[in-house]
Amino acid sequence: MAEEARERRILLVDCDAFFVQVARLEDPDGAGKADLLIVGGSPTGRGVVTSASYGARAYGVRSAMPTAQALRLCPEAMVVGVPRGVVSERSRQVREALKDLAPVVQAASIDEFYLDLTGTERLFAPESLTQTAWRIRDAVLDRTEISVSLGGGTRRLIAKLAATRAKPAGVHVVQAGHEQAFLNDLDLTDLPGVGPSLVEALRKRGLVKVRDAMELQPEWLERWFGRRRGVWLHARIRGIDHSEVDPADRRKSISSERTFFNDLDHDEDLERQLLELSRSVASTLRRKGFRARTITVKIRDHDFNTRQHSRTVPEAVESTAAIYEAARGLFAELRLLRRVPARLLGVGLTGLVGVDDGPQLGLFEEISGAEREKDRSVSRAMDELEERFGRDVVRPARVIEPLPGRRPRPSSDGKHRER
Repeated sequence: MAEEARERRILLVDCDAFFVQVARLEDPDGAGKADLLIVGGSPTGRGVVTSASYGARAYGVRSAMPTAQALRLCPEAMVVGVPRGVVSERSRQVREALKDLAPVVQAASIDEFYLDLTGTERLFAPESLTQTAWRIRDAVLDRTEISVSLGGGTRRLIAKLAATRAKPAGVHVVQAGHEQAFLNDLDLTDLPGVGPSLVEALRKRGLVKVRDAMELQPEWLERWFGRRRGVWLHARIRGIDHSEVDPADRRKSISSERTFFNDLDHDEDLERQLLELSRSVASTLRRKGFRARTITVKIRDHDFNTRQHSRTVPEAVESTAAIYEAARGLFAELRLLRRVPARLLGVGLTGLVGVDDGPQLGLFEEISGAEREKDRSVSRAMDELEERFGRDVVRPARVIEPLPGRRPRPSSDGKHRER
């Protein structure tokens, strides 16, 4: 196994503060000149931080932090919205550049890409993996204007951890045979998947660094955390990872969230937003050639209490109607449990399958939970119209601005995630 590990040459390309870079490129005279920059939320403090410049991070600003809290930590920061469409385009440009530089490329997220250069030693000789990584970094910057950091190693896990060490705009390659020495200097909290509760449980047992846990027998970890978790942790602290870099690896989820400038308390207003979110994720789902098995609705209440419900349908769906129907039922359940003003609403899709992978609708497509073929046809027709004439050429009546005298539709900022 050691010999097999030494043969692998894997790089992780991580776009440095990607959303911040894109915001600066799109607005060079505004965001481009702000050292203290927060992307996500609004200047009034509504919303959640998607990314922050390294200058703002020095003040303690972090992603997923409420923007209001971020502004208390860094009051001089400039806040801009998430440039969603442009972010996706820049990500595509980075991926296309990488495809010209490496034989195997897998997008791990919108700003992370794994490269497998195994077997390219002769092709790139006498260049070392470190030199190759620097060359790729410079080529990506030259072609896309996006600065990246690269981590390298014999396994995906090692490459990912090394990329963190390389930031910003650097390269760090862990040589074959030196993986455990590299891991031993890390905190257990640095390991992907080792969350706060597990870190605290380990800390109570005197385990803070990876080296602290190396001498433990797997039986102790299994006794403390259960067999499955103990076995996983035993492998993780040793950097064991047999996963492959797979260019065909499918996106695991599609989601869209919207944080409101003003908290919403009326179901009518929230359902209007829910329909818009359902349209957004359904459109992305069809554009990527997927259907979804599981729909999730998330609500963040005015007091930051976050709740969500999910439903798995009998057959994978793709139409806006089917997704909204499921989302509306989940929304009703959440509101029944706690009916208070909401500051955020989100819809997510998981269990993604290719359009050709799912079962075909048969004679009984009208059964409960199944998607009607006519709903799919309507959704695809709307996609074609929007592609030709723009996003808002056709809109459901429920999402159109209310008539004068009725409750105004609130302004909001939004963020769209694909993984």
